[in-house]
Amino acid sequence: MPQRLTIVISTLDAAPGLGPVLAACAEAGAGIVVADGGSRDGTVALAEAVGGRVVQAPRGRGPQLAAGARAAPGDWLLFLHADTRLPPGWSAAVHRFMAAPENAGRAAYFAFALDDPSPAARRLERRVAWRCRLLGLPYGDQGLLLSRRLYDSLGGFRPIPLMEDVDLVRRIGRRRLAALPVAALTSAARWRREGWRRRSARNLLCLSLWYLGLPPRLIQRFYG
Repeated sequence: MPQRLTIVISTLDAAPGLGPVLAACAEAGAGIVVADGGSRDGTVALAEAVGGRVVQAPRGRGPQLAAGARAAPGDWLLFLHADTRLPPGWSAAVHRFMAAPENAGRAAYFAFALDDPSPAARRLERRVAWRCRLLGLPYGDQGLLLSRRLYDSLGGFRPIPLMEDVDLVRRIGRRRLAALPVAALTSAARWRREGWRRRSARNLLCLSLWYLGLPPRLIQRFYG
């Protein structure tokens, strides 16, 4: 029997860039659950227009993704950020991974790419590839694909406002993570707005504070 896939997307006033993200998701013929944190723009209308189910949740990616997962049917879950767009042909790689019986206990992520032509973007992409290869630490903007069974056995996303992706990936463990041969394109707006070095340094600081045991609600003050 074919494995059913549901895509879960967390949103908050994401209307300006959400249309292309949802359009790319349609390639797989999967269900879509949008976990919204109280958008006041056209986010909900966009999601409903493509047949997506919208669930409301307390603001924060952790609580939103946890709520989206609870509402999601299907044997497999693909978690995406609202500013991450999948390229044409992505569903073939996902379905190959899902079809392999040994992957029922593993998770997969996409390569990281930015929608910016600058050398700074390419340097950041290389650093992310290094981090994933050596540390087994993909972030949420690379997507996360895993079976419902594995997700439930891990306890799912914890309702924390920040670092929810790192928290879940560490519970999965490096040996149970696989890289898909597809690059997901993420908006570089945050890096352009705040500066490439400043934004990257802030992300590294937040990761370091999380490993030191600082509560996510306090780390959020640094993240912005």
